[in-house]
Amino acid sequence: VQLQASGGGLVQAGGSLRLSCAASGFTFDDYSIGWFRRAPGKEREGVSCISSSDGSTYYADSVKGRFTISSDNAKNTVYLQMNSLKPEDTAVYFCAADRNYYCLGYGPSYDYWGQGTQVTVSS
Repeated sequence: VQLQASGGGLVQAGGSLRLSCAASGFTFDDYSIGWFRRAPGKEREGVSCISSSDGSTYYADSVKGRFTISSDNAKNTVYLQMNSLKPEDTAVYFCAADRNYYCLGYGPSYDYWGQGTQVTVSS
């Protein structure tokens, strides 16, 4: 099982990045996928989730209206388009897979976790 996040980098405030989460080793269609982030000195934060059942999407209040999650099931990949980035978005972003057809939040239900990709937003 592998979840590989990529697409991070250094960007100025107001800029955009698109993160990818490539999944392998499990039946992608059976899992909802969540994006998380951890900033230095802070707790892990759930950012967004997409349900495998119907593609419903969910966002943390801190990113709503700026981030968009999407899924390409043919490629077993979930994307996180991040626009209007702010310095407070600086964190390591990583994705996780939950064997539920619906997003159940950002708690302990996730089965698989990937390595992260660093996003740094300069002011």
